[in-house]
Amino acid sequence: MHYRLGIDIGGTFTDFVAYDESGAALKAWKNLSTPADPVEGVITGLRAFGAIEAIDSIRLGTTVATNALLEGKGARVAYVTTKGFRDIPFIARGNRKHHFDLAWVKPKPFLRRRDAFEVCERVNALGEILVPLDEEEVRDIADEIAASGDIEAVAVMLMHSYLTPDHEQQIKAIFAEVLPDMPVSISYEVLPKWKEHYRSSTTICDAYIKPVVRTRIGSMQRRLEEEGIAARLVIMRSNGGEMSADAVADAPIQIAMSGPTGGVIAARQMAHRLGLDNLVTLDMGGTSTDVSTVVDGREKFTTDFEIEWGRPIQVPMIDIRTIGAGGGSIARIDNGGMLVVGPESAGARPGPACYGRGGTLPTVTDANVVLGRISARNFLGGEMSLDAGAARAAVAPIADVLSISIEEAALSMVRIANNTMVGALHTVLTEQGLDPRDFVLVAFGGAGPLHVSDLMDDASIPRGLVPNFPGQFSAFGFTMADSRVDRYRTVQLNSRAFDRARARVAMDTLTAECLADLSKQGHDQAEIFRSVEMRYLGQNYELEIPIPAGDFDADHVASVFESFHTQHEARFGFRLEDHVELINFLVTGVARTGEVVLPEIDASAEPPVPVSVRPVYFSGGWRDTPVYDRPALKAEQTISGPALIEENASVTVLDPGKTLSVDRYGNLLVTAF
Repeated sequence: MHYRLGIDIGGTFTDFVAYDESGAALKAWKNLSTPADPVEGVITGLRAFGAIEAIDSIRLGTTVATNALLEGKGARVAYVTTKGFRDIPFIARGNRKHHFDLAWVKPKPFLRRRDAFEVCERVNALGEILVPLDEEEVRDIADEIAASGDIEAVAVMLMHSYLTPDHEQQIKAIFAEVLPDMPVSISYEVLPKWKEHYRSSTTICDAYIKPVVRTRIGSMQRRLEEEGIAARLVIMRSNGGEMSADAVADAPIQIAMSGPTGGVIAARQMAHRLGLDNLVTLDMGGTSTDVSTVVDGREKFTTDFEIEWGRPIQVPMIDIRTIGAGGGSIARIDNGGMLVVGPESAGARPGPACYGRGGTLPTVTDANVVLGRISARNFLGGEMSLDAGAARAAVAPIADVLSISIEEAALSMVRIANNTMVGALHTVLTEQGLDPRDFVLVAFGGAGPLHVSDLMDDASIPRGLVPNFPGQFSAFGFTMADSRVDRYRTVQLNSRAFDRARARVAMDTLTAECLADLSKQGHDQAEIFRSVEMRYLGQNYELEIPIPAGDFDADHVASVFESFHTQHEARFGFRLEDHVELINFLVTGVARTGEVVLPEIDASAEPPVPVSVRPVYFSGGWRDTPVYDRPALKAEQTISGPALIEENASVTVLDPGKTLSVDRYGNLLVTAF
């Protein structure tokens, strides 16, 4: 046996999926996370697996970078820039988040102004060196940083270095000589694109989390070695690919959104295997809910991401929107007497009241226990017992204030959480010009299947899908991930004076960098995908246009421009035919490392037999509801609602008026009658 192991460290649970590459078998399990020391939760789960010596590779999705950025718990950063431009990170953008809020305060960068240094050098907008770098001045700055004693990382962003990086590379070399243990991030390696605010912010964020990520990943590697685990450790990138632990230490900003990517990767694979073109994913865990889309079989990527408004990070990542709605979301009555659910979460400790770990505040999980949707005796396959009495006691104060029954209070909590998630679904569907009726709602995470039927109605999505291992679906996606490298660079060209030689050199250089990076990670074979970001003269935003391989001869260039005109007309309703600007060149290299053979299950024409019947509270009141054991279901079987389908890490609630069918892989497809 040779196992490929996916691990997703969540706020409440740490999920595991092991894929046996020799036998094409899958095993999934989970245990409570250990927020004080996330590594301990990983080690506990590995010990539960048992066959440690058979693990060949570990693919880890981690929130270490995300948490450091969100919580502001990174390193003290020094910033080095061109003379006269030290205030770029502090000025940021001229626009405001709230135009009429006089009390709003612009978020500050992860940097103190007294730690911003200027050096004498200058490169112009054509990449020509106007003023050479003053190396002695750089050495003086390095000495000053060393004397401070508490600066932990350095970020370097020089004007127009995306065109000519010589000076940034010289500064990095000088710091390596004077301060060899000091982590240094240079913008040419982090974000070689124009617009200094975005470039400085991304580079500062990379430096800010570099010591934290290096320490945490290093600790993980040491602990694995101590446990006798010799498996190769890779970390999930924000773009859905994998990267080695050593590569993460050099470029930690690439894992800023590592954790949620696995579910989208797995959903894309599902779309391909099941012949479904359009999916909207809903990953509802204990702390938050993540939503994304797969359109025409492809996930959506973005570089428009901000940790907080005014703190942009422009690295390629899967476009995932996150909201504070999960099973652990806490309900309360606000000052206006209204019921509010989330975004505060009970987390893993103390957790929902029903966990019996000291929590007393009502959560969505407690509400589902009160409603009978979650069995207090069969949680996590019976490995964890829940306290139904504690759940009712937690919800009771809400019911008293609202003068309704405990069951109605619990149902109201669920509805409000659903409404929050519908808002998130609209941000990736209707706000993007997509019709929800064209999509299938893929619900996963431990809590997603509990809400799939309700959300189909509330969001006008006609079909729902509950995949295998919904409680560990992101970890499952990690086992399917490929190694992926994105390279991009600003190269400004235009249709009236197109420099074919410059375009060819830019694309060839980026392609070579992708192949070299993948080779460094041990991959000799790779697919290359190329694209260009383009716009008409005078526009402020670009369209990304995929382009075929070519050497930019006349026919190749003409096809690129025609592709832009066609896509622009489809998106905005017009085309201009003249003066097109090419802004950024992008190349993606993909090494196929995530091939998974999904086992098919036996089929049966016999109707499934429920294992029990229990009362469940729906909108019309209590109803005796059959309960089915998901592992016992066969392909082609159907179930009519109301019903519960229980499995080890989740429960699928099938509302009255809906039906469920089982496909050949064991996935559950939900539709209305």
